[in-house]
Amino acid sequence: MMSQLIRTIALSGVCLLSLPVQASITVGGTRLIYNGNESEASLPVSNSRDAVPYLIQSWVELGENSKEKVPFIVTPPLFRLDGGHENTLRIIYTGEKTLPDNRESVFWLNVKSIPSMTRSDENRLLIAVKTRMKIFYRPAALASEKSGEAWTKLKFETRGEHLVINNPTPFYVSLYSLTIGNNTIAQPPMISPFSSATVAGSGTQVAWKAINDFGGVTTEKRQMLK
Repeated sequence: MMSQLIRTIALSGVCLLSLPVQASITVGGTRLIYNGNESEASLPVSNSRDAVPYLIQSWVELGENSKEKVPFIVTPPLFRLDGGHENTLRIIYTGEKTLPDNRESVFWLNVKSIPSMTRSDENRLLIAVKTRMKIFYRPAALASEKSGEAWTKLKFETRGEHLVINNPTPFYVSLYSLTIGNNTIAQPPMISPFSSATVAGSGTQVAWKAINDFGGVTTEKRQMLK
């Protein structure tokens, strides 16, 4: 069985796509908030009833293909998921690296779904699909802070033909949409805690929406620019 798993992973690795997870595989969320006052965070992964078995491989990294060691483990890191079944990924902070206690830290959770291979598939190319989602580590010291209001506290200022977005909060703010005057920004940025981001554009008014803790979208907020 182990040799079969290894052979399947090796073949599937030839064609790895950074796309939403296989249609039959569902990951229960688009982002994960890891509260520092809890021992772990969990995420369900399910396989639709009419689907073939898949191997699910999961890990946490700092960035795309980063080799830097991160203080998180995922258990189980590799398992078989049959059709009509669900399993739960447990993400555990190991404490091997001390993270800031006055602001959030961000990491990436990878979930790779690998279709199982039978003898008749040995001459076929199997495609593994990887989905990635952000893990926001929220220190216990921020438990009393209102993370849901962070997006409303952004500060905007124009500098020539650019807009500077300041985030005075300890939380990451992921913008869903950003419009400067009549110009809609194609890829709105994520602004790190106590940091700023700059985008090209100018106008007399800015409008924005953000992604909340649950992966939903906030209402729109508008502000006149000076």
